[in-house]
Amino acid sequence: MCGFAGFLEFSRVMNADALTANVLGMADMLHLRGPDDRGAWVDAEAGLALGFRRLAIVDLTPEGHQPMVSAGGRYVLAFNGEVYNHAELRRELQAAGTPSFRGRSDTEVMLAAFEYWGPVRALERFVGMFAFALWDRCERTLRLARDRIGEKPLYFGRSGGGFVFGSELKALRAFPGFRSEVDREALALYMRFGYIPAPYSIYRGIQKLQPGTSLTITETGVISDPVPYWSARCIAEAGAASPFQGTDEEAVDRLEERLREAVGLQMVADVPLGAFLSGGVDSSTIVALMQVQSSRPVKTFTIGFEEAGYDEARYAKAVARHLGTEHTELYVRSTEAREVIPSLPTIYDEPLADSAAIPTYLVSQLARRHVTVSLSGDGGDELFGGYDWYRRTASVWGKVRRLPRSLRGSTSKILAGLVTSTDHTPRFAVGAGRFNRLASSEQLHKLAALLKRSTEPEDVHWSLLSNWEGRSSVVLGAAESVPTPPGWKACPGLGNVSGRLMLTDLLTYLPDDILAKVDRASMGVSLEARAPYLDHRVVELAFRLPTALKLRDGRGKWLLRQVLDRHVPRSLIERPKMGFNVPIGAWLRGPLRDWAEGLLEEGRLCQEGFLNPLPIRRKWAEHLSGVRDRGDHLWHVLMFQAWLAA
Repeated sequence: MCGFAGFLEFSRVMNADALTANVLGMADMLHLRGPDDRGAWVDAEAGLALGFRRLAIVDLTPEGHQPMVSAGGRYVLAFNGEVYNHAELRRELQAAGTPSFRGRSDTEVMLAAFEYWGPVRALERFVGMFAFALWDRCERTLRLARDRIGEKPLYFGRSGGGFVFGSELKALRAFPGFRSEVDREALALYMRFGYIPAPYSIYRGIQKLQPGTSLTITETGVISDPVPYWSARCIAEAGAASPFQGTDEEAVDRLEERLREAVGLQMVADVPLGAFLSGGVDSSTIVALMQVQSSRPVKTFTIGFEEAGYDEARYAKAVARHLGTEHTELYVRSTEAREVIPSLPTIYDEPLADSAAIPTYLVSQLARRHVTVSLSGDGGDELFGGYDWYRRTASVWGKVRRLPRSLRGSTSKILAGLVTSTDHTPRFAVGAGRFNRLASSEQLHKLAALLKRSTEPEDVHWSLLSNWEGRSSVVLGAAESVPTPPGWKACPGLGNVSGRLMLTDLLTYLPDDILAKVDRASMGVSLEARAPYLDHRVVELAFRLPTALKLRDGRGKWLLRQVLDRHVPRSLIERPKMGFNVPIGAWLRGPLRDWAEGLLEEGRLCQEGFLNPLPIRRKWAEHLSGVRDRGDHLWHVLMFQAWLAA
């Protein structure tokens, strides 16, 4: 795991020394991603500069130094991540007669693969998580690429008279002349969802490269559109068209085989390795499959919290005891957790309102005291139906779809009119029973909006998961209609509603929230986090599995639970899903109140000119009064305000 940055300086005014100095300045902003080594490579004639920071994981010798030049001299590579099947590719390339290898790094194997198969065919053969910049010295083109699911970040765009790129935005900001103008459309998306979806970034003109794509830039400044080399959407449609046909037991066998292979590949490292363990289905399955392939106890890590309802450490401890891992747990006081908050804008570079960023950073910090690599259970929910909202959305969509379109508009107006325009308090009390969830004004607005504009189940999904979606725009100057990011398009070809929503989350929420959170938190302490569920061959199998193998008896992850049952007693796992959260709502009414008030002060919001203070102050008052818990809404605002002030 590493970090890289670079640029193409189109005016060619910089000499080699200036190119080197500037790119090292950019790369050094990523020192936590790569504390072990630094390097630069420049082509002054092209105005190209590549900078690198290394966290040594495989081949700890200088032979793994980057940027690295291929044996034939054609390609130069700066690479972040791991190609897990590099040993297999090395053997294949050696059998084909490629030049001898100098060292043992996966970087060198990638370069040999580029020379032998070409960049596109080589990309298709890599199993791993990666983002890279590849300079072709013959064609004078730069290629940027990102792994299939989006585990590793990559930003790019034109700025300051050049084309800039890098693993994090802080590296791009170090480029001379970089313009850090907030993109208000991206900000509107962030306020709604709590993360900024690709291809947007918080800065106008700077994009995230979409997962599973690559693009090329010529030395004259011609930038291609991102081209997919692997598509989760196509994989999902192919899986629905040709589903797994075996028995339940055969499906369990196939999944365990695939997961065991993925876990085994990701356990290869020349540094100490362990795993995050929450005691839930996802992480427990990964740790169980690690332990059966390890000759010694796997190192596992978890953190616990004082607050009742937020502590899973005792469950993790029970699973660790059963599996025989070398378990480390740390109980964190609320004050220690809150001490992380001032660091979040620096760690995450752009606003992220997922409060689980706090415990994710803390458990990464704990693990880094003992290991350099840690495996995680990320991706299990999206692939195997773990989130309750899959069932909830399917239920709501079924009700919306049954209402004739001719009645939806009038019904929507009636529901919207049930809330006063002044205090957003419902004009009536909804009766008991299943409809009492509609008693809040916010939910009435959501239902009204659903009836008015929902044409696909994905519309329901986005609305139910949205914040700050009402009659008054909270972002000043944002367009009324923000363009739809590619991952948000409906996928009716999958047929099943829950399957469609799992794909939607895999394309959006997973890479842009969950994986961004884990990458920045782990890299913030120089720890490499690996996710075996996101081996693309596991993903491809998951999309071939019928939904009935994932959602059964009103619960998700049925098939994954069957795999885990072979290794861990169900009694140690079965409990309501807690998530990896902290009590933000209570903190905002208590120890964080003064901090929040300073960031939400009306005069400050007006002066900054990004957010409308009226709805924000209204929700802040509601939250402080205890009438409603507005912690989620307010955290969206506070994380932007804290980022803006950093």
